[in-house]
Amino acid sequence: MPPFSEMIVFAAALLVAGGAAGVLAGLFGVGGGAILVPVFYQVYGLLGVPDSVRTHVAVGTSLAIIVPTSIRSFQAHRLRGAVDMDVLRGWALCIPLGTVLAAIVAAQVPGAVLRIVFMALAMLIAFKMFFNRESWRFGTEMPRGPVNAVAGGAIGLLSGLMGIGGGTLSNLWMTLWNRTVHQSVATSSGVGVLISIPGLVGYVWAGWGEPGLPPLSTGFVNWITVALVIPVSLLAAPLGVRLAHALTRRQLEVSFAIFLLLVSLRFLVSLF
Repeated sequence: MPPFSEMIVFAAALLVAGGAAGVLAGLFGVGGGAILVPVFYQVYGLLGVPDSVRTHVAVGTSLAIIVPTSIRSFQAHRLRGAVDMDVLRGWALCIPLGTVLAAIVAAQVPGAVLRIVFMALAMLIAFKMFFNRESWRFGTEMPRGPVNAVAGGAIGLLSGLMGIGGGTLSNLWMTLWNRTVHQSVATSSGVGVLISIPGLVGYVWAGWGEPGLPPLSTGFVNWITVALVIPVSLLAAPLGVRLAHALTRRQLEVSFAIFLLLVSLRFLVSLF
C-alpha cells in the first residue's frame, strides 16, 4: 500500500481529471473518457496495479464514470433543442450491441492492444477535424437503415475498446454527412448514454475474478475511482455546454483536434 501522502496526491489528480472530464463532456459531446483513460492508466501504475489489467481497469472505470456524465450532458443539450432524436433512435440497438462486443474482445487481448486502438483512432479523428475541408463529405444527408446501423455498431465497438462515450466517433460520422459540429456534439452526448451503460455491465462481467485488480473493484471497474470522480464531473458538465454554444464551428473543431492530438501523443509515449 502506498504512503498516505501519495494516496492524497493520487486522489487530488483524480478529482482534477473528473472536473476536466465533465467540462469535456459538455464541450465536445464526449463522456470524458479520452482524458480519463490515460490519467487512470498512470495513477494505477503508480499504485502498483499490474500491467496485465491496468489498461482494462482504466477503460472499464472510465465507462462507469461516463454513465452519469453523459446523461447530464445529454439533458443539457436536449434542453437547448440541439439533439437529433431520430438519429439516436436509429442507433438505440446497434450501438449497445457493439459496446457489449467490445467488452468481450477486451477480455481476450493485452492492454497494449487497447492503447494502440485508442491512439490510432484519436489521431485519425484529430487529423480530420484539424484539416477539415468542405469536400471531405460522404454526402449531404445521413443514410438510414443498414448503413447507419453498421456505423452505429462500429461506433459502439471502437468506443467500448477505447473507454470513451462515443462522442468522438459519432462526431466524425455525422460531420462527414454534412451535419454541423454543434448538432453533432449535442447528439453525441446521447450516444454516450447508449455506450456507457452496456459498457459498464460488459466490463464488470469481462473482468470478474481477474487477479491483480485494485481494491474495491468489481471486474474491470474500480469503485473508489468512480466515487471520487463522478461528483466533480457532474458539477463541471454544464460549464462545458455553455462553452460549446459560445464557440464558432471552426473554433470547436480546432479545439477538439488539439485535444485529441495531445491525448494520442500521451498514449504513444506509454507504449515504450
